[in-house]
Amino acid sequence: MLLKMLALGLSLTVFHPATAQDKSLVLTVPSEIADSGLWRYILPRFALKTGVRVSLGPGGQMELTEAPGGTAVLQSPQARYGVARAEGPHAARFADWLRSDVGRRTIASFTPEDGDIAFTAPEAGAAEDTAHVFDGDAARGEDLSYAHCGRCHVVGARNRMNGLGSTPSFGVLRSLGDWSRRFEAFYALNPHGAFTQIAGVTPPFPETLPPPIAPVEMSLDDLEAILAFVSVLAPADLGAPLQHQ
Repeated sequence: MLLKMLALGLSLTVFHPATAQDKSLVLTVPSEIADSGLWRYILPRFALKTGVRVSLGPGGQMELTEAPGGTAVLQSPQARYGVARAEGPHAARFADWLRSDVGRRTIASFTPEDGDIAFTAPEAGAAEDTAHVFDGDAARGEDLSYAHCGRCHVVGARNRMNGLGSTPSFGVLRSLGDWSRRFEAFYALNPHGAFTQIAGVTPPFPETLPPPIAPVEMSLDDLEAILAFVSVLAPADLGAPLQHQ
């Protein structure tokens, strides 16, 4: 009997810390939202800063529903959506993030692809141009960039002769006004989705559709380090715009 009690106590000691450290959140949303590209765009950004990984599914700890007369956190041309339920600290944190300036700017910066619905933050104007600050290790991000991205892109002097001619260099990408959005969501942009895995974010490759090349596998911390590296790169000088007479 004593041994059984000790075993039970040990199992409880092991189980509860694992539960407390679980940083995941299931979000339930209407089909209009679930079927859009919005969540593939904003959820990794929330996870990148908080470590909380959000997935969509029924019966979640947090739920968004239509809120025509209430306080909305999101709207489309057809409807407004508010937080109907937010249970637990991770749900409360995500709800606060959606209402924050950072969350609103993230929603406003979403660019729908063909067929996707455009969403905005209610009563939010155009996204502001703000300085991007990333907390990752830039030196580590440089090594990761050469290892993972240098197979196709010219990252810098170390591989300036090895990039594919059809892919822009990091310097050219850094000169674009939306460079941070492109890097933050690169794995969702063609052709990267076919061969890229972000731990805890992207689904596994389908068994019937293996990656066409050796896969790129990284964590959110790796991506944050790459963003920190790219943020300090000097943009390429592309010259003055062409003047039409």
